[in-house]
Amino acid sequence: MTRRIVCLAAALIWMAGCSESEPDSTAEKQTAAPAAPVADVADKAAPAGDAVADSATATPPAAPPRLRRALDRFEVGRNVYVRALKADPARNSIWVGTSSGVHEVSLQDRSVRQTFTRTEGLANEYVFAVGIDHKGQKWFGTNSGGVSRYKDGEWKTFFPMHGLADYWVYAFDSQRDGTLWIGTWAGANSVDPETGKLTTYVRELVNEWVYGIAVDSQDRVWFATEGGISRFDGNEWVSWTHADGMGAANEEGRPPSKNTGLGTRERHDLGVLSGGMATYNPGYVFSVLIDDADVLWAGTWGGGLARFDGERWVNYTEDEGLAGNIVYSLERDAEGVLWAGTNKGLSRFDGKGWQTYGRHEGLSNLHVYAIEATPDGDIWIGTREAVVRLGLGQQGEN
Repeated sequence: MTRRIVCLAAALIWMAGCSESEPDSTAEKQTAAPAAPVADVADKAAPAGDAVADSATATPPAAPPRLRRALDRFEVGRNVYVRALKADPARNSIWVGTSSGVHEVSLQDRSVRQTFTRTEGLANEYVFAVGIDHKGQKWFGTNSGGVSRYKDGEWKTFFPMHGLADYWVYAFDSQRDGTLWIGTWAGANSVDPETGKLTTYVRELVNEWVYGIAVDSQDRVWFATEGGISRFDGNEWVSWTHADGMGAANEEGRPPSKNTGLGTRERHDLGVLSGGMATYNPGYVFSVLIDDADVLWAGTWGGGLARFDGERWVNYTEDEGLAGNIVYSLERDAEGVLWAGTNKGLSRFDGKGWQTYGRHEGLSNLHVYAIEATPDGDIWIGTREAVVRLGLGQQGEN
């Protein structure tokens, strides 16, 4: 089923290293059977577990995983990018942030409840991030328009003059006490849950360009930046870079990205392709996720997917089954399965093997910028021009 979400504003210019110059036809993969465990690949796989039992007494192989399939595709407009997806359990809906506004979609019947553009109160239609705080207020991070906060028809916009670190906003997450964290192109902000005061952190971070934020079970805050990962435990800041093992080595000799991490916004360019090859900047972390064991997963630009258990970095690339080495987005579903949105499709990792979703499996585009697992068990995927809903079907069949 294909549906259309009506967009009321034209898409803005694509910025911040999310160029989609790579032809999809050269990157598409078919759904693969679960790959063999890759624990024996040094520094490229999860630590090995118990030894395999003798073949004579080995336990029969487990049944194959029940793979999800595309149930719906929602069109958002030609050349419109879907950059953020955020489930809202209190309203049984999902917020879809695009380059031409934000939509609230019902999870019950998949209808569009409301659409916000500048006319309705957004400071800028290009929405890169959506956050929901402990009061149920919606926060929309925009491209050059600061942050717009919304609840029950009331809007408030925050600019640097109000204490926001920058006009370009890319990430949100919250701590247990309700403190909201905001990632921008000029550092991170914390928002006091009682007073609303914004505090800015720049020098504490390994790099000021913050693209992702995640809070672990110990209430520590992790920041994905263009120079590596930083962590704040309330007292101490610690950082890790490619030199510490984050991001796979450039074994294929891919050209470096044009960005230095220190340039102006006009020079800030991380093109997907250079000379026909995917570019490489393993210190640039575009997405971050914390799993139930407080293990960090970091999506890098060309260095694949990095896993950090607090002591050791392990990297996964296309060689291990990851769809693409540029990882835009990360999510975990209720079963603990990891999902990674890449420049060559969507990857599913159950801890043992990888499956890839491409056009054949229902994706309208192979660059996957946003992923969200909703309370009803579905997986929503954001690409250019569409949102795809993955599920097990109405009766739970494969």
